[in-house]
This record gives sequence, structure tokens and C-alpha cells, in this order.
Amino acid sequence: MQVFENIYESLEHVFTIVVQFSILLMELIGVVIIIWTVVQCIHCMISKKNRNLRLLLAHGIAFALEFKLGGEVLRTILARDFKEIGMIACVIALRAALTFLLHWEVREEHEEDEAGRNELDIAVVHKNSPKQEKK
Repeated sequence: MQVFENIYESLEHVFTIVVQFSILLMELIGVVIIIWTVVQCIHCMISKKNRNLRLLLAHGIAFALEFKLGGEVLRTILARDFKEIGMIACVIALRAALTFLLHWEVREEHEEDEAGRNELDIAVVHKNSPKQEKK
């Protein structure tokens, strides 16, 4: 019986280490994505490329938040009491709300960008269209 308890404790310890490593890895990926996105935006600003920086930044932050949210979900596995679970639930709710708001802003920005481009295309087509001669 003691052997099974030792095996159980060893497996529990290995499982805890794997989950903690996974949490750190997901958090690290989220941070790297945010840093990479900021570097891209700064590069686009300096080189004055015609890219929508707000949209690029919002996409990057939303993508990073998905990884950070995954890390928080994994963190619930290691929670030992309800106070800790409550804190993690609040963090998950805040990050989920931020992700939702960022996705909404990206969608709105994309729709405005498409609407502006369509109006510009229509104006260019009308300007360049051949005028019909009167008979």
C-alpha cells in the first residue's frame, strides 16, 4: 500500500511540474507576441508604411491574450482553495472581456476600413469612367 502512495505522490509531483511549466510557457508566448507586435508597429511607424497600426496592434494583443487566458485556465488545475479559484476566475473574466472588446474593435475597424475603401473605389470609378456622348 505504501508503494502505491509513493507512486501517486510522485505522479502528482510530476503533473504539477508539467502544468506549472505549461503555464509559464503560455505566459511567455503571450509576452513574446505582444513584444513582437509592438516592434512591428514601431517599424511600420518609422518606415511610414501604409498599414493600419491600430488594427495590427489590436490583432497582436488579442492573439497574446488568448495565450494568457489559456495559462490562467491551466492555473485553475493547481488551485487548492476557493479563494484562489475566485481570484483566478476574476482574472479569466477580465482577460476574456478584454479579448472580446479587442475582437469587437478589430471587427469595427476592419468594417470602417472596408467601407472607406469601397467609397474611394466608387469615386475613382466614377471619375475615370468614360462619359457618354449625347446623340
